[in-house]
Amino acid sequence: MEIKIVNKSKHPLPEYATPHSAGMDLRASIDEPVVLKPLQRALIPTGLYIQLPEGYEAQIRPRSGLAIKHGISIVNSPGTIDADYRGEIRVILVNLSDQEFVINDGERICQMVIAQHAHAKWQQADELDETERGAGGFGHTGKV
Repeated sequence: MEIKIVNKSKHPLPEYATPHSAGMDLRASIDEPVVLKPLQRALIPTGLYIQLPEGYEAQIRPRSGLAIKHGISIVNSPGTIDADYRGEIRVILVNLSDQEFVINDGERICQMVIAQHAHAKWQQADELDETERGAGGFGHTGKV
């Protein structure tokens, strides 16, 4: 699939790291470092603008390395970029650690996964079909 992209950053286009990667790393496109204090969040620009085909979305997800090493995540994870959005991709990072974290220009800050989706039409009903699980949820199986 080909997707139109405008790159106003000074960094290369996102790419898959391996042949079987689901996501591409996106980089910060900032003029000066951003210091994220513990529990602080910031909106970080990427300098990228995309035109997705109808029926697709781009999911913005945390990078596991930043999460485990520095406690950096995404507040609205996964973030969704709709096919009709034409603005800059920006990422809401949050520092969940007890240490300051510095985001530098070009830092890989998140992953972007392109995914197909469907639109649902509601069918009003008075009841739902029975299943073995029923209404059980939130650890109802007792399995750890």
